[in-house]
This record gives sequence, structure tokens and C-alpha cells, in this order.
Amino acid sequence: MNAPSLVATPSLLRQRTPGLLLAVAIGLLALLLGRWAPLVGGPVIGIVLGIAVRNLLSPGERYSSGIAFAGKKVLQWSIIALGFGLSLDQVAKTGLESLSVTLVTMTVAFLAAWLLGRWLGVHDKLKVLIGVGTAICGGSAIAAVTPIIRPDDHDTAFAISTIFLFNLVAVLLFPLLGHLMHLSDLGFGLWAGTAINDTSSVVAAGYSYSQAAGDYATIVKLTRATLIIPVCLVLALAVAAREKRRHAQAGSVGHFSLASIFPWFILWFLVASGIRTAGLIPIAIQPAIHLLAEFLIIVALTAIGLSANLRKMAASGARPILLGLGVWIAVAVSSLAVQWVIGQL
Repeated sequence: MNAPSLVATPSLLRQRTPGLLLAVAIGLLALLLGRWAPLVGGPVIGIVLGIAVRNLLSPGERYSSGIAFAGKKVLQWSIIALGFGLSLDQVAKTGLESLSVTLVTMTVAFLAAWLLGRWLGVHDKLKVLIGVGTAICGGSAIAAVTPIIRPDDHDTAFAISTIFLFNLVAVLLFPLLGHLMHLSDLGFGLWAGTAINDTSSVVAAGYSYSQAAGDYATIVKLTRATLIIPVCLVLALAVAAREKRRHAQAGSVGHFSLASIFPWFILWFLVASGIRTAGLIPIAIQPAIHLLAEFLIIVALTAIGLSANLRKMAASGARPILLGLGVWIAVAVSSLAVQWVIGQL
């Protein structure tokens, strides 16, 4: 089973060092600013800073190799590190009761992304990124599927920025709407956990409503986050089938294998989660592992921002933002509708 490579030749290290150092430096600043502005969070600050540096200062070619490495390999390491913070037995025990709502909202998100994206003329990879980010867990889900579908960096940056825009709106709007609708603590927790994308935003909205709502929303969010695994595997198989057809048309079927596109880092994510579930990670070091995972994903998303071309993003126009808005509203409404149908409101 192949893990993301940690070994590089001295020449590769020299090529990658400038770009890596740039991404790490900006990522560290984003991490600190994220502590100061938790509603925005380090990941979105990192990608915004990366975009600003790329388009205002235009780092030279010597930075390209390290930035590309951080945007791909460090991205995979960050997903594996996240696994050490996810206890599968806890999620299985407490999250099954929310699974029906989660599955419905996920289905609605993907259908809305496909139908609305087709109507708006948004291309397939950006539709997938926005759909996955809205359906599962925001930037983390986008980060997980990026190595599989291999979109352009500006598409990834645009999708993450769009998702986090609506995360911020949700944090401010959901508690107010929850009180207006007189939702119970568990009802609001289930709504926030299934309809808000990023974990930090779910926690912020849930605990601003009540302690019980925050606890429940966090558990629901953990359940939802585990679904990135089957989604990634389905996407990998879909991409593999498309590549196989492409090679068949070109008369080079023998040059393609599923192993070349399979997301091996997801299996290592499962191993990491299993280690956490088995209690093999001392409690004392768990906060440090969580901080490391957060920092790695900030560095990776910063690198994606450093690769983003604002001119290409501007060429996409308002349609991706409208797509993100439409999918987000569809998910929020469907979550409430399912709760009403099953009598949990």
C-alpha cells in the first residue's frame, strides 16, 4: 500500500525548498490569524493570503516546484493526519441516529450541484468540488477529492472560497433562524451538523445556540466527515472508468491501471482512524496531532492559493457562486424537511 512519499533526492529538495518555505510561512501566519478570527478560520485565511501573494507579488518560477508539492503531497498528509483525530467507534455509536438525515442531505447536495451546475453551465470538476464541499465537510472534503479528480488549482481555490463564504454566512444566520423557528437543541444540532460545511463553523454555530446543541452538532459532523471515504472511492472508480475508456479509444488500454489513480492516502486515513479508535494514541499528544493536521491542511490550501490565477477565476464569473448558494440552500432546506417528516422537529 503506497503512502505519500516522504523521500526526495537532494536536487528535488533544493527545487522544492523555496516554495515550501513560502507556503509554510504564509500558513503559519494564517494559523495565527485563524485563532484571532475563528469564524473565518485558518484554512480560508491561508488560501486568501496565498491568492493575494500570487497575484500581487507574483513569486517566480523557483517557487513553483515547492508550491506544487505542498498543494498535492502535503494535502494528502493532512488528510492522513486528520484520521488520528477521528474515533470511528464514537461516531458509529452516537451518529447512527443522524445518518438518515445526513444521507438525504448528501444526495440533495450532489443532485443540486449536478442539475443547477448544468443549468448554469459550470464545468464538471468545479461542480464536483462545490457539491462535495457542501455535502460533506467543506474545505477538508475538497482537499480530499482534489488528488483524485485533479482540477485546476484556480478551480480548487474558487470552490474553497465559495464554500467558506457560505460557512461564514451560516454561522451568523443559523442561530437566529433556529430561534425564530423554535428549534430544540437536538433539532438545531442536527440541522447545523448536516447543513453547515466546515467543522469549525458547525461548532461555532452549535455552541452559540446552546451547549447541548453544540455537543450534538459536533457528533453529527463527525459522522458526516467519515462519508468522505466512500465518496472518494466512488469518485476514484468513476475517474478510473473514464480513463479506461479514453485509453481504449486511443488504443492503449494496457497502459492504464486502477492502482495508478486509487487514492491510497484514504486507506492510510483509515489506518490512522483505526489507531485512534484502538486507543493507541496517548491523550496527552492528541492536541498536538490535531494542531499538526490543522497546520498541514492550512499549508496545503495556502499552496493552492499560491497557484491560483485570479484572471482565470474571474473568467468563471458569478455562476460558481450561484451554484454554491443554490446547493447550500437545498441542503439546509432538505435537512429541516427530513427532520419534520421523521418527527424530530
